[in-house]
Amino acid sequence: MARYLGPKCKLCRREGTKLFIKGSRCFSDKCSLERRNVPPGDQRSRYRKKMSDFGVRLREKQKAKRIYGILERQFRNYFKKAAKLKGVTGENLLLLLERRLDNIIYRCGFATSRSSARQLVNHGHVLVDGKKVDIPSFSVKSGNSIQIRNKSRQIPIIKEAMQSHKTLEQFNWLEVDPKEFKCKIVDLPKVEQLPQEIDARLIVEYYSK
Repeated sequence: MARYLGPKCKLCRREGTKLFIKGSRCFSDKCSLERRNVPPGDQRSRYRKKMSDFGVRLREKQKAKRIYGILERQFRNYFKKAAKLKGVTGENLLLLLERRLDNIIYRCGFATSRSSARQLVNHGHVLVDGKKVDIPSFSVKSGNSIQIRNKSRQIPIIKEAMQSHKTLEQFNWLEVDPKEFKCKIVDLPKVEQLPQEIDARLIVEYYSK
């Protein structure tokens, strides 16, 4: 699948908030958003005008896509699936995204970013209930046990993540055992437990037009 290969800090500046897509650098004073919190491009002509309602909805959708590191077609498919589920469509969408295996690896602190977590999954370093799963979009369920393979625990990016990750203890729906490189899905997350400030209502309005 195609991926964005340009400057990642530029995406944070575009959305005006940290997307945490560049690992530990996002927590340092080298963060581009901290030094220059303005959108990229010609500031004099492009961003002086007030953003339209459509633009606000588009930016919120783009922000959610970039936070979870997925492209438009896949994001739209998540939205369609969320719309068929019982409950509020916007909340369903965020919960579906949160249950992706690459996101869980990131939340557990086994990777410093979702792109790094996706690479770990693609390369077969992750076990789900004792079986290798190499599909980053795999949707976890309550009771699943996620673990880094024994042979993979000395990989530098995993060791770095375990030492520096800032979100390791924020999620009570995850039971993380750092010594065993293991995480259990105690319960499915609730919208109020998600740290990103994503206005799902705007995303629903975007796709409803």
